[in-house]
Amino acid sequence: MLKVEKINAGYGFLQVLRNVSLEVEDGEFVSLLGPNGAGKTTTLRTISGLIKPTSGKIVFQDEDITELTTHDIIHRGISYVSEDLNLFVNMTVYENLLMGAFIVNDDKKVAETMDFIFDLFPRLAERKSQLAGTLSGGERKMLAIARGLMSSPKLLLVDEPSLGLQPNLADSVFETLVRLHNDGLTILLVEQDVMASLNITDRTYILEKGEIVLQGSSRELQNNEHVKNIYLGV
Repeated sequence: MLKVEKINAGYGFLQVLRNVSLEVEDGEFVSLLGPNGAGKTTTLRTISGLIKPTSGKIVFQDEDITELTTHDIIHRGISYVSEDLNLFVNMTVYENLLMGAFIVNDDKKVAETMDFIFDLFPRLAERKSQLAGTLSGGERKMLAIARGLMSSPKLLLVDEPSLGLQPNLADSVFETLVRLHNDGLTILLVEQDVMASLNITDRTYILEKGEIVLQGSSRELQNNEHVKNIYLGV
């Protein structure tokens, strides 16, 4: 579904990514892990078109999307749930969800997706008339993911969904992602909780200093000496 081929990218004169290559197959749940500053968020921002690579290629469903705008990439079926959430805090939960469906021209489809969202996140259904800015941290995470789902994406990019959450709320977010994957959604996850990510994903890439240094099945990487020593504290 997604092929990232030797991309180099960064911010102005600061190069962050160096020949990063990764793949996500249709229906997979893949994680991209690494220390702070490794370039994980930059990778997601580059895939979603917010940053243009200086070289390399990004292919989605056999189409080269490297030079497409973020708007066009969303239309192709990629949805990005960023670390900073970018909610419309002065709009209600319901209005935020509608904003997530701005590319969908089928009112029936929007209504069906909204029903699915409220089934997936009952707490959002209870708070659909509440301003997003008054939600708790966990509820905001839920709303950000829910809004990302409103466009009915083929690929969901999720950046640090557990960041700042209490363990029980983080577990709830992970359970939601697993449910979405089991329902057939393809997911690329960036996450600080390495063990949780390895437990729920199919495959994992390890990014360090802007380069992919390890890749393999998530189960295999749980027993990798480098991963155990550096990330799992074993």
